[in-house]
Amino acid sequence: MNTPHVVVIMGVAGTGKTTIGPLLADRLGVPYAEGDDFHPPENVRKMSSGTPLTDDDRWPWLDAIGAWAHGRAGRGGVVSSSALKRAYRDRLRSVAPDVVFVHLTGDRKLIEDRMRQRKGHFMPTALLDSQFATLQPLGVDEAGVCVDVAGSPEEIAERAVEALGRLG
Repeated sequence: MNTPHVVVIMGVAGTGKTTIGPLLADRLGVPYAEGDDFHPPENVRKMSSGTPLTDDDRWPWLDAIGAWAHGRAGRGGVVSSSALKRAYRDRLRSVAPDVVFVHLTGDRKLIEDRMRQRKGHFMPTALLDSQFATLQPLGVDEAGVCVDVAGSPEEIAERAVEALGRLG
C-alpha cells in the first residue's frame, strides 16, 4: 500500500482551492486544512484592504502550513496555499520535504468570474493581477501536477486524484 501524499493545493486566488481541497481530501481519505486559517490577523487585514502581502508577511504563514504538512507526513493530508512563487514552495518543502503540489490552473476570465461570485471572502478581485504577476508555475523538478479548473468541482477533484495517481 502506498503512503498517502501530503498535498498542497495551490494556485492564484479564485481557482477553487477552498472548494477543491476538501473534495480532494475526501476522495483521498485524508484531512483537509484551509490555508487561509493559518494567516495571522495582520495579513488578513492587509489583503482585505487590497494591499498585496510581502514575502516577509508570508514567511510565518508558510511556516505554519509547512508545520501542519510535516505533522501529516506518512498519514496524508490536503492543505491549501497559493504557493505562487518557487521560493514559497521551497519554504514549504524545507519543513515538509515530501509534500506534492496540485496546481489549479485556468483561464484568467473564468477565475475572475468565479471570484466575483464569491461571498464574504477577504481577497478582492483587484488583487488578481498581482497574483498572476507573482505566479511561478511548478518547475519540472518539483513534485506535483497541474489541473485545469474548467468544469464542476467534482470533475476538477477527480482530475486531481487521477493526476496524483500517476505520480505514484
